[in-house]
Amino acid sequence: MVFKNEDTFQNFLENNQEYRFHRLYEKAVNSVSTEFGKTYPVIINGKKIYTSKSMTRTSPTDKRITLGQMSKGNSMHAKRAIQAANKAFEKWSSVGYKERVTLFRRIGSNMKRCKFELSAWLTFENGKNRYEAIADIDEAIDFIMYYSDEMEKNRGFVMKKSTIPDEQNTSLMKPYGVWAVIAPFNFPAAILVGMSVGALITGNTVVIKPASDTPIIGYKIVEIMMEAGLPDGVVNFVPGSGVEIGKAIIESREVAGIVFTGSRQVGYRLMSESATTKPRPVIAELGGKNATIVTDSANLDMAAEGVAKAAFSFSGQKCSACSRVYVQRSIKSKFLSKLIEKTRKLRIQNPKQRESFVGPVINLSAYNSFKKYSKLASKDGNILIGGSVIKNKELKHGFYVEPTLVDGLPMHHSLLQKELFVPILCITEFDNFDKALEMTNESEYGLTSGIYSNKKKEILKFLQGIEAGVVYVNRKKSSTTGAMVGRQSFGGWKDSGTTGKGTGGRYYLTQFMREQSQTIAN
Repeated sequence: MVFKNEDTFQNFLENNQEYRFHRLYEKAVNSVSTEFGKTYPVIINGKKIYTSKSMTRTSPTDKRITLGQMSKGNSMHAKRAIQAANKAFEKWSSVGYKERVTLFRRIGSNMKRCKFELSAWLTFENGKNRYEAIADIDEAIDFIMYYSDEMEKNRGFVMKKSTIPDEQNTSLMKPYGVWAVIAPFNFPAAILVGMSVGALITGNTVVIKPASDTPIIGYKIVEIMMEAGLPDGVVNFVPGSGVEIGKAIIESREVAGIVFTGSRQVGYRLMSESATTKPRPVIAELGGKNATIVTDSANLDMAAEGVAKAAFSFSGQKCSACSRVYVQRSIKSKFLSKLIEKTRKLRIQNPKQRESFVGPVINLSAYNSFKKYSKLASKDGNILIGGSVIKNKELKHGFYVEPTLVDGLPMHHSLLQKELFVPILCITEFDNFDKALEMTNESEYGLTSGIYSNKKKEILKFLQGIEAGVVYVNRKKSSTTGAMVGRQSFGGWKDSGTTGKGTGGRYYLTQFMREQSQTIAN
């Protein structure tokens, strides 16, 4: 079986059925809207538990829309979920890999059938436009199918070793036990699924803690897993306070591993505090401060388009978003003119709208951060376009802000170093290519990076010297974002990640297993 990316929108385009894509999405938006206001439970050992406390989820697209009430788990629920996962591990880990693969392919197929409904939920819950939302769901499905293929291709990661006449030697990769899965808001389907399935398909059990901003889509996915036949206790779902649930996870000796995507600050704390309980693997993706280099030989139209898409898709809230551009002084003015024009044309609308490119940021905290960073940019540099929040009649009830370009910041300014997670792009000029590469690598992060150049020497030097896990050369669709499962593994260097092995790549699954060498004497 040859893996093929889902790529829904592109498939509709290639079949001249774009109209049908829009019709299916809009039908799903209407359908999902009828479900607003429901209460969703914690899930432990296959049982749905409605707690006394709940979290009200409103939409970042319009704060007046109440999406639902999510039952709020606490440390007691987390401990019970860990116990249930630990109890279920013995039986689940003994299930043959072929049976697990069959089950997960069924889960992937079931997700395909409701992909438009799931993407509509994403639009309402985290503000993605229809194209970004369907891509998020596609990526989740891709993870399931790709990891299923990897399990088959590697025969469950069992390998016969060299033997001698009186011995048979085998290397087996075996699951650890219970994994805590701590998911982010920005890819609440794809990343949650990728981390969870990585653990589950290799024979581990999981306790999922979704982001507090996006628990409903997490619940919907866990529900699909359970309905497809995942045994009780194998997957458990505990939304709630990150501090409280995180503490229960860290302090539990029954948790064999932790997989996390989120901020560097939280990731560092998670790793250091976890290590005081017992040695265990922590697979963490911790963000980025991603840069693009634009040289004097670049195709400037391509560069401007790629940079604008990388910086401002999903309002700059991707770990891989471009937030720094180093442009050669001799072509800076021409490039900026094109980049400003591209940025000006980006449609800021409610993401339900067909033409929307830039939607809202996720919450009030991000909205206020944008205002703070824009004020700082205006004080210490020059805002070329953007810099304001949007308060017009149509968008005033959501968290909408303008894509913003900043020039003239001093070297080592905080906006050039800190991960902002809002749509602000900082421009710095350079004369010498080596200096551009040096400035790019000065960041403590190393997730993604891009270059636009038509000089082979520069491209080679970039590929040899860049300190990032995912790099792109002359990519029109995006300079730093848009990795596809099975095409580009996605993982960071330096402070962007803990293992150096990317999701959607050939080395990812082995992180959820440990090797056992077996020798049987004849």
